[in-house]
Amino acid sequence: MELTGLFFYLVSLLILGGIYALLCLALNIQWGMGGLFNAGIAGFYGVGAYSSAILTTAASSKHLGGFSLPVPIGLLGAAVIAGLAGWAVARICVRLKSDYLAMASIGIAEILRLVIVNEDWLTNGSLGLSRIPRPFGDLATGRMSDVVFLGFVWVVVLLVYLAASRLYDSPWGRSLRAIRDNETSAAAAGKNVEKFRIQTFVIGCAVMGIAGGLSAHYFRFLSPTATDPLLVTFLVWVMLMAGGSGNNRGAILGALSIWTLWSVTEIFTNRLPPEWATRSSFIRMLLVGLLLQVVLQKFRAGLLPEKSPPVKFRKEETGSG
Repeated sequence: MELTGLFFYLVSLLILGGIYALLCLALNIQWGMGGLFNAGIAGFYGVGAYSSAILTTAASSKHLGGFSLPVPIGLLGAAVIAGLAGWAVARICVRLKSDYLAMASIGIAEILRLVIVNEDWLTNGSLGLSRIPRPFGDLATGRMSDVVFLGFVWVVVLLVYLAASRLYDSPWGRSLRAIRDNETSAAAAGKNVEKFRIQTFVIGCAVMGIAGGLSAHYFRFLSPTATDPLLVTFLVWVMLMAGGSGNNRGAILGALSIWTLWSVTEIFTNRLPPEWATRSSFIRMLLVGLLLQVVLQKFRAGLLPEKSPPVKFRKEETGSG
């Protein structure tokens, strides 16, 4: 029984680690590739979570729903709606510099959170949504359904990783990194800086929406507490910085490493005396902060720093006259 419990603990750890890996890949597209400081991850995560939940749940008098669509369609809808929300935000805020963009995105995330809490007809307010289906629900029941969901999550992570890597190596990715490193020079070379930034922000928000949708289908219940900025925004930034900004593999490694530390420390903090147990979340955050300091002191660019792909030159054939 102890081995069984350990196995399913690892399954749960890897499922949430995969969801955080998606969030890190999305943030890596925005910050690591485009230099866009998005501090409102929780808002787009919440938009995706509620969109997928509403599209896939059965009819209810408590909230908008009743579409009962397949889960893959719900996740696609989450990506589209979160991407549209990102487009609306980018049209307003993308011209701002990094620190001002961070403040604006925090405000917009708070607006989205307040909409989720107060619009009962849409989200059932603070009571949340329940009976959210899982993909391939007929294949397994009980705890074995977690194993099936684990495979589904990591297939999505693999697809997003391959797409993000392709974007990084493409001419679009090289142009985006040129804008990140020197906006003035890129504009002088004829690059449409605003257009590239909007595209980057939209792509990242769409992936964040997918991560939110997967989280809703995993827990099968969704409430406004799921969009806690501490767990969805701050922790994701720590993961990316520790893993290596600008490196997709580093984003996944950082997500798995920090989430493992965060989860394992909960086991130890729960064994603390009662007067300390109430402060366990602050103790865990302190441990994560200390780990980040150690990592950045030894690996200033993260565990897996960014490495630009080699430039390939075409061999020109010269003919004899």
